[in-house]
Amino acid sequence: MNWDDPVCLCFRVTKRKLVNFVRRELPAVPSQLSACGGAGTGCGWCVPFLVKLFHQHADDLPTAEEYAAARNSYLKEGRGTPPESSSDTSADSPGP
Repeated sequence: MNWDDPVCLCFRVTKRKLVNFVRRELPAVPSQLSACGGAGTGCGWCVPFLVKLFHQHADDLPTAEEYAAARNSYLKEGRGTPPESSSDTSADSPGP
């Protein structure tokens, strides 16, 4: 995953923005990353990846294409629903 690829696909919060947030704000727990553009508060898909970023494992993320495809499967299985106000409300939409 590149620095400018979104980790939170519901709200388009990028890896760069999240890593900088962690460095600058020093959140105490992973859930505090939601203060960065609402990351993790939409369909829930990105929460495990936010935990990885919190623990400074930003290089362990899949490619943007793999990530988007896996999220589409997650949504099609009914395991999450993007918020209507997000920029990505379809499980069939292509990745970034």
